[in-house]
Amino acid sequence: MEGPGVESRIVDVFEMRLVDIDSVDLAQLLALSIAVQWPHRAVDWQFMRSIGRGVVALDEIGRVLGSAMWFPYSDGFAAVGMVITSPRLQALGTGQWLMKRVIDECGSRTLRLNATRAAYRLYRSLDFKRERTLFQCQGEAIGQSTSPVETTNIRLLTEAELPALIDLDASAYGVQRTELLTVLFRQSRSFGLFRAGRLEAFAACRRFGRGHVVGPVVASCDRDAIAVVEPHVAAHAGQFLRLDTHRTSGEFRDFLARTGLALFDAVTTMSLRSDVKGARQRADDAPASYAVVSQAFG
Repeated sequence: MEGPGVESRIVDVFEMRLVDIDSVDLAQLLALSIAVQWPHRAVDWQFMRSIGRGVVALDEIGRVLGSAMWFPYSDGFAAVGMVITSPRLQALGTGQWLMKRVIDECGSRTLRLNATRAAYRLYRSLDFKRERTLFQCQGEAIGQSTSPVETTNIRLLTEAELPALIDLDASAYGVQRTELLTVLFRQSRSFGLFRAGRLEAFAACRRFGRGHVVGPVVASCDRDAIAVVEPHVAAHAGQFLRLDTHRTSGEFRDFLARTGLALFDAVTTMSLRSDVKGARQRADDAPASYAVVSQAFG
């Protein structure tokens, strides 16, 4: 007998049903992301399942043919990600079915996501509005010391500084993401920049996909952002490194290019109901996001 949350419909010539993402094997989720050439490992999927919620579309014999996740950071705001449909179903309305379920589950929250080129029209049809472009920068890291900031002010963060990191991230992102950043901190190495004993910038780095990813990065200016990212670049010189940023140009983007993190792809950050008071508006002089946690988490 199916559970009360199961929803089904006929897609093409066979029946599909939506079930909770926690009810399927990681191997099935991994096969789905591999089918669309996304770099996620099984442990990356498990990390996301531990933080968020989601649904998957199953066919009649239990194969996973689509997924969608959401991360409710507050009562008024959620990030949406991992919206995937099997290539053979992408023109059959499966993505819209999944997204309508997510929108229903999230209630009146403001929603934010990062749309690939292939999915952009889908989200526009659901009334998501474009905000800005997110640039995926990656490559073999080239370690070099170019930071104009006094490096004695930069050190590895300890768990005692986690509350300050969470507060700084909230100033930049607009929502306090305590659960996500607590779990993330324990999987990452994070460098912080201090002035007068106060944390003013930080950059976290963890294993992800093909190598390591730097994010989130929060700072008040390009120079501070470079100062906290540079130790991660040096630590992974000769290795694959990725950083996703909304910065379109400037000193920080020039730094990424010099250190081997070339532009690889771009997606569009979009939102639904952004007029609802979900994420707080960031003040002009407040810390800013220089790199997202990931395209799914924002």
